[in-house]
Amino acid sequence: MKILVCDKTESDAIEKMRAAGLMVDTNFEITPEELPNILPNYAGCVVRSRTKIRQPLIDVCPNLKVIVRGGVGLDTIDADYARSKGITVMNTPRASSASVAELTIGFMFALARNLYKASSTMKAEKWEKKAFEGDEIGGKTLGLIGIGNIGKEVAIRANALGMTVIAYDPYVKEAEGVKLVTLDDVLARSDYISLHLPRTKESADMIGKPQFEKMKTGVRIVNCARGGILNEAALYEALTSGKVAGAALDVYAEEPPTDWKLAKLDNVICSPHIGAATKEAQARVGAEVAEKLIEFARK
Repeated sequence: MKILVCDKTESDAIEKMRAAGLMVDTNFEITPEELPNILPNYAGCVVRSRTKIRQPLIDVCPNLKVIVRGGVGLDTIDADYARSKGITVMNTPRASSASVAELTIGFMFALARNLYKASSTMKAEKWEKKAFEGDEIGGKTLGLIGIGNIGKEVAIRANALGMTVIAYDPYVKEAEGVKLVTLDDVLARSDYISLHLPRTKESADMIGKPQFEKMKTGVRIVNCARGGILNEAALYEALTSGKVAGAALDVYAEEPPTDWKLAKLDNVICSPHIGAATKEAQARVGAEVAEKLIEFARK
């Protein structure tokens, strides 16, 4: 079975697939223009966030039998269409959960203690010790929107820090250490709100101006899930009005952004979609990709 690995994947995982008898080629720099000429020669492909597998590409790949995304979501793949063509589509939903959860908690500490502002003043050779009184996150209420694999990992860590954790997720009936509530309850009661859900037709722009109006004044918001769930124009307005005290963003409606005004606010921390970018997560992602493809080939 011939496999094309389109995005950077751990070398150990690639060698494991080859040792199992798969014919694996790598092209980590393949372009969208090159894919329609190259991918039709393969029965399987591995992608991450960079490479998109959309309907027009699927239509010119009659030999394609399996697509594996090394990552949590399937938003880079027209998954339903691929499945309608008899193609198996898989991802690695648990491999990076701990890394994303740790980034989420790290963002919360940074917001609570104004670390991003304090660090920038020190780099400017200023000693403004009295300007950065912060808050403890222990005793605060964390509202999770989405309580899947990553949300549950965040909840474990937040509970250990003494936070009260509530969550909204219409697809989950119970979660240990978490009280499930309505979306309006999360918005109204939370000191911190963190998003952990995929971007779908239902979730796109689900947090906009009406939702910000229901939040506590001074709430802090973290998004390490997907861009486009938070309406960025409404978030900008809430941040500049003081309704939202601070936000930490790892994902954006456009990546990279074409409008950088959110990133330039001094009450916003930004990172370039690095939630899964740890050595440990990358190793787990690669291992899970290899296991799934080897198992598929053996069927």
